[in-house]
Amino acid sequence: MKNLDLNLLPQLQMLLELRNVSRAAERLQLSQPATSAAMARLRRHFGDELLVRNGRVYELTPFAQALLPLLSEAMLHIHRATRIRSGFDPSTSEREFVIAASDYAAANMVGPLRSILKQEAPGVAVDFIPTSDIRADLSDFAKMDLLIGPTGYRMAGATKQLFRDSFVAVVDAGNSLLQSTSLSLQDLVHVPHAVGYFGDEISTPADRLFEARGLHRQVAAVVAGFLSLPLLVEGTDLVAIVPRMLAGRAQRGAGIAVLGFADHNDEASLVEAMHWHPLQTEDPANQWLRSVVQRACSRLQDLYPASPHHLVIDVPEAS
Repeated sequence: MKNLDLNLLPQLQMLLELRNVSRAAERLQLSQPATSAAMARLRRHFGDELLVRNGRVYELTPFAQALLPLLSEAMLHIHRATRIRSGFDPSTSEREFVIAASDYAAANMVGPLRSILKQEAPGVAVDFIPTSDIRADLSDFAKMDLLIGPTGYRMAGATKQLFRDSFVAVVDAGNSLLQSTSLSLQDLVHVPHAVGYFGDEISTPADRLFEARGLHRQVAAVVAGFLSLPLLVEGTDLVAIVPRMLAGRAQRGAGIAVLGFADHNDEASLVEAMHWHPLQTEDPANQWLRSVVQRACSRLQDLYPASPHHLVIDVPEAS
């Protein structure tokens, strides 16, 4: 068997990571025929199909499943070696970084992140992709440079905490709840709620706040993520539980009121962290990107303050 042409390694990695010839060709900036030809050569070299069709999708063969982690590690070592040698100068770089993040995290970060990039790296671009298509295992880092996500969900990779946010309730500024002399968490279960959906079997701190007390909300509207919830309650009788910074941003232009929780604690808080492949820890470009993200997130609390209503929501002890 002839030695494998090392120029085929990037194609092999993308084909196994993405499991799709068209998407691999697009990511590699190659034509689909050229990528298909590379796939044929790789199959001949390894004597294995590598990808097999299962219905409308392709799956890895057992051999390819065993090969992928070895290949990913080898490619990261290669990237690490070449980047360390060449260094990384953000002031002259035209690199495009990819960050996977929720709509809430991306919306918060874009402003301060762009401010830093304009000063330090005018040629650098950052592309945000949704986390909905991410399995959050190490192989997914072939598609991105960083993953921004909440802690507590067993995300892969090295990690560093970025910021903490608390939850508040948002209602229309004319909602009759605001006329109450007191308000409790139990009172909120008698009014219709708008909630964010993040996937099957994924509960948010807001969900757990009610569940821990055996309370069941009347869900009247469901949307993807948190971002649209403050605008959704405006002009309606709906209530939504959202991160405080998101409420603060929405409060600038929407007719909504923000209600905090009395005796608030970590039970109803959201901690966001950045995750990256451990082999990229010493990569100069990834190090710089992580520093920029961390500095951008350090500004969030000052950028998006919320003005809470004088009425606060009483929260009983969890059962």
